[in-house]
Amino acid sequence: MTSPGAVALVADDHELFRAAVADLLKRDCGFTSVIEVGSLDEAMQVLGEHPEISLASFDLAMPGVGNATSLRSVREVFPKVRVVVVTGSGGRDDILLALQAGLHGYVPKTLGIAEIANAFRTVLGGSIYVPAAVTELPAQSAPPVVNVPARLPELTGKLTPRQQDVLRLIRCGRSNKEIAIALGLTENTVKVHANALYRALGVHNRYGAAHMADPA
Repeated sequence: MTSPGAVALVADDHELFRAAVADLLKRDCGFTSVIEVGSLDEAMQVLGEHPEISLASFDLAMPGVGNATSLRSVREVFPKVRVVVVTGSGGRDDILLALQAGLHGYVPKTLGIAEIANAFRTVLGGSIYVPAAVTELPAQSAPPVVNVPARLPELTGKLTPRQQDVLRLIRCGRSNKEIAIALGLTENTVKVHANALYRALGVHNRYGAAHMADPA
């Protein structure tokens, strides 16, 4: 399941739960080392510094993560890492967002220890894990399509505070490297935030983001 010396990452702002997941990964899933962090920015820093990481677990409620869609860029920047959401929400919409984002698993914190361990083993085995209860929930109607407004105050309401910081610097013409230096982040982290904000604004690149953000 895991190779000797396998390394995992657990990103959760709840220290006790983070430690519990780390212990489970070492005890039940064969990981030699588990790195613990408390925010998305820290997670991106660690992933960039440790290419040996094969599994990363993220809590949706921690700083820097708005919903499962925010983690799609993690998959794009670190395609070899198996990415799993371990969070308090078991809502159908959140689970479907995680699947649409290309994540490898969605694990509600309400599951028992044995079930959580089995979920990780499923993901490590190459499959996608979602809780069985998702098939029992009624399907919800799709949200209405809303045109993205053109004014900056309205647009930034769609973004996390860190994504807003990156957007402001993009509008100033800064490169990813310059933004990383200004915000004290790695370039990989900036790329993750930039990709997430492009997706939130419905554009394809930094030019599109800057153009849409200009006041009408």
